[in-house]
Amino acid sequence: MSDTVIELKDVHVRYKARTSTMFHRRYFDALDGVSLQVARGRTLGIVGESGSGKSTTAKVLVGLEKPTSGHVEFAGQTVTSFNRSVRRRLGRILSVVFQDPATALNARMTVHDTLLDPMQVHRIGTRVSRAKRIRELVGLVGLPASALDALPGQLSGGQRQRVAIARALALDPQVIIADEPTSALDVSVRAQILNLLTDLKSELGLGMVFISHDIQTVRYLSDEIAVMNKGRIVEFGDAAQVFDAPTDPYTRSLLGAAPSLLA
Repeated sequence: MSDTVIELKDVHVRYKARTSTMFHRRYFDALDGVSLQVARGRTLGIVGESGSGKSTTAKVLVGLEKPTSGHVEFAGQTVTSFNRSVRRRLGRILSVVFQDPATALNARMTVHDTLLDPMQVHRIGTRVSRAKRIRELVGLVGLPASALDALPGQLSGGQRQRVAIARALALDPQVIIADEPTSALDVSVRAQILNLLTDLKSELGLGMVFISHDIQTVRYLSDEIAVMNKGRIVEFGDAAQVFDAPTDPYTRSLLGAAPSLLA
């Protein structure tokens, strides 16, 4: 895939089990041979229940978890360590939108300072260009310019998530990792955020990884779907194919458990 930005190749993540003793070590595989690709302009949906491995996959994708074995490639280069310089480089390639914007945003920073911060950390642009970029960002996510002076506590949940998305876009990344970005929001707001993410992907040519326990929400946003169970990808394919003609019993059980979109 020529536009591939991130690729996992046979990634394993093994942890020592809590039942291990000094003489009897036991392990469990949080990830067991996971391979996937993330490309610009495409959305990969990762779906599974709690404990399926999707959160560990997200940590590997953003460099917060080092695989026990396997390979991680960013922009065609294999990454063997995630030191400070590598993390700075990755910060220009991918960004993360977390589950709960109330905790992801600094309660003492205005929206303006929240959007300015990543540009200052990465020493991007001049004072004038940064100010222009901040105005562009609030417009991209559908917030009024007046929101720049607000603190997170003065905004609604949906507005806070829009700020979080704007911050993720500040460095013009190639890929966004969205980890359950609508689960902390009211049902009436979820569709708005999903539509925003869809529009941004099309407008900016973004790659996106959308992680959720709800397969129907994943279907709404994704081009491909990877269904995870017990650390493995048990089904992968075109979103419509996985949704309409699932081959794995686990996928069928997820569909049966989530009958209504955005519920």
